[in-house]
This record gives sequence, C-alpha cells and structure tokens, in this order.
Amino acid sequence: MVDASLSVGHHLRVGFRRGDATLPWNSPTLRVVFASTLLAPLGIALISPGLPVIQAQFSLTDAETSLILSSYFLTGIVLSPFIGLLEDRIGRRAVLIPSLLVFSLTGAAIAYAPSYSVALGLRIVQGTAAAGIFISTVTLIGDTFEGVERTSVLGANTAVLSTGAAIFPILGGVLAATSWNAPFFVYLLGIPVALLAYIALDEPSVEHGTHSFGSFRQVFDALTPSEALLLYGSAFMIELLLFGAVFTAIPFQLSTGFGVRPVEIGLVVTAALIASAVAASQAGRLAKHLSDEMLIISGFAFAGVGLLFAWRAGSPTMLGLASVVFGAGWGLVLPSIDDEVSEFVPVEFRAEALSLRNSTTFLGRTIAPILFTALAPFWGYRLLLLVAGAVGFASGLVGWILSR
Repeated sequence: MVDASLSVGHHLRVGFRRGDATLPWNSPTLRVVFASTLLAPLGIALISPGLPVIQAQFSLTDAETSLILSSYFLTGIVLSPFIGLLEDRIGRRAVLIPSLLVFSLTGAAIAYAPSYSVALGLRIVQGTAAAGIFISTVTLIGDTFEGVERTSVLGANTAVLSTGAAIFPILGGVLAATSWNAPFFVYLLGIPVALLAYIALDEPSVEHGTHSFGSFRQVFDALTPSEALLLYGSAFMIELLLFGAVFTAIPFQLSTGFGVRPVEIGLVVTAALIASAVAASQAGRLAKHLSDEMLIISGFAFAGVGLLFAWRAGSPTMLGLASVVFGAGWGLVLPSIDDEVSEFVPVEFRAEALSLRNSTTFLGRTIAPILFTALAPFWGYRLLLLVAGAVGFASGLVGWILSR
C-alpha cells in the first residue's frame, strides 16, 4: 500500500502492506456489517427461482416479469449518489438502520400485493433501501478498519455476499414451490438485524459536513483521472462480465448446447459463487504481498482465463470449472476496489465515493443481461463467451496501464 503521507491525488502504489490479516470478530461493527450484507443477496437470489410462479400469479409477460428484478437495480443506479451524499451529512448509522427496516418491510409487503403495479412499486422502494445497505456497510468498514485488516474485512464481506448468493436460490426455490409469495416473508429477517444495529452499532468518529453535490468534485480531486477510471471502470466491467457471462451466457450454453437441467445449471452458478467467496476471504493475506491494483489486474486475468475456457469447453464439467476460475477472479476484484477507494478518498467524502462505485456496479448488473441476450441471436452464446474473455483480458491490460 502507499505511504499515507503522499499527497492526495498522486499515489505511488509500491511496496507491501503491513498489519494483521485476521478478522476482528469481537467488533460489534463487524457483526452488524456481515449480518446486513447477508441480507443483500435476498433481493435477487431469493426471488429468481420463483419468477415463473410470480408470472403466473399476476398473468405477466416475460418482459413484465423481468422488471421484478431489474427495477431493484435501476433505483440504485440513479439514487446511490444521493444516498452517499446523505450519509456523509447525517452519518452511517442514520442511513443503515432505516434502510434495513424499509428493505425488510417493503419486501415482506410484496407478499400481500394485490396487483403487479403495487408489487413493482414496492420493489423500487426496496431497491432504494438495498442501495443504502450496500453503501453503509462498505463505508462502515472503511471508517472502522485500516490497512491489511480493512482489506481482510472487505474480502470477508464479499465472501459473505457470495455465500448468500449461492445459498438463497435454493431456499427461494423451496419456498416458491409452496406459494408464490412465501419467499417474500424471508425479508422480515431485516428487522432483527436493524435492532442489532440500533443496539450494537456506534457511529464512527468521522466529521460530517454540510455537503452539496459539488462535494463530489472532492471525490475526484482525491483520485487522479486514471485512478478513477481504473476503480469505477473495473467495478462496472467485472459486474457486466459476471451478470452477462456467468449468470446469462453460461446457463443458456449449458441448456441449449449440452441439454443440462436447471438444477445442474444452478450448481454451476453456485460453484462460481463459492469460488468467489473463497478468493475474497483471502484478500487480506494477498494484500500483504500485492497492491490493490495488482489484485484487480490479477482478478481480471482470472476472469479472462475462465471465460476463454468456457468458450472452449466441450462438456458441462469444463464449463463448470471455467465458471469457478471466473468466480475466483471476481472475488479478488471487488474488495480491492473498495479498499482502494476507502484508502485515498477523505473520510468525510467516503460514502459519496463508494456510492459512485455502487452506481457503476448496479449499472453493469442491469445492462449485462440485456446486452448479452440482444447479441446472442447474432453471435451465439459460445462466441459471446470468447468476446467476454477478450474483454476481461483487455480490462486487466487497461488496468495495468492506468496503474503505472
């Protein structure tokens, strides 16, 4: 990591980082953050298996059904900067606790929605609250921990996210088999998490100012143009590849190319998410030997290799192994981005900086399925995997150039 004495806006990333890579399990902040992060995958992973029964319940078209998922991300793209600005003004705790309650109550209320339009409106509000949870948890980590310990916590936080995303589709499928609205009651778990945050979470000792949107200039003043492009561009690109290639192209390729059943496709996706959790959990140890930039570049290299293997895969097993390689790359990239932003952006603007990261990741997640399914009739999913692999390598190369 860099010497903190270097001037803001010009960062030489050389040398190793020192510190303890173990997790501070006795920290109340850590427990609140992990519990909150575990709720995040409920927004998509829990609901996705039940989309067919939701479609039947409200007599929806495929496009209308897809809005149940995409509307959850769309609000995060637009409103994340507002949430980050609010958080830097009034504090992390004041945003996280209401976000947890709104996320929980609006999600559970969908179970009683009398119409599709009401359900969609509740999902939009829930997605806004989810953005508040995402931004608050990562910002709290940046405020509370430093050095390698922060990298370890960010990596573990990503591992929690990936583990939840791997497990919740199974739970969602089981519940949706009993009733279309049964999965939505799981969102009530957010209420005890909000209570835990209210009791155990202390507001970090950081200065809160009366910021306006002009303060976003301070975020970019803290990062050189190449650093901003590296960090926010990487956040967008890795999510585009994850949701486009692993969550869209590979499942379709398994189904149409190899006749694989949905349950087995789910196992492939789960394997990728488990690999990302394992890789992310090692971020702290790796950070003692590699800079954040090198971890980001290495992550894209893994992603590129995995997608090229997927292009060449001649069996479902090989596609599954390719997904695992990609998942490991994704697990390296995201916590390294958050660590780098937390390190170099002044603490009073940290939530705004991380809210921009949240917007770019949500944008990548929203665009990816649309882009890949639009190109598939012309190129086919196999060729798309080749192109995605090339994009992964190109992203790593651009990252290497920008970090020099």
